[in-house]
Amino acid sequence: MMNTYSDNSPVVLLVEDELLVRMAAADDLQNAGFHVLEAANADIALAVLESCSDDVKVLFTDIDMPGSMNGLDLAESVQQRWPHISLLISSAYHKPHRGQIPDDGRFVPKPYSSEDVVQHIRELVTSH
Repeated sequence: MMNTYSDNSPVVLLVEDELLVRMAAADDLQNAGFHVLEAANADIALAVLESCSDDVKVLFTDIDMPGSMNGLDLAESVQQRWPHISLLISSAYHKPHRGQIPDDGRFVPKPYSSEDVVQHIRELVTSH
């Protein structure tokens, strides 16, 4: 699995249907040194992963999204198909119990601080 990005910065796939939330999170992650790929729903995220899953180190997804699956279903699918991708799941409305989050996945409630998200992602990148 070779990173095709020239500076070898970790790649995060950010899946968030709310545009302003996605833009703010992407800016925070880019400012922290990550490459960020964005998707507005699980269907788009899966299409992105079909083309560049080897590069992606972390999936950071909201739970509640329109489309064929929610963020928990997306995380489960990603864990099964691309086990090298670490998972960070977020929601303002749901707090999933441990059995709902795939193994080694993490949950961060909204509203979250950019520092918390960056710390979680850095830990996921180094531990996986």
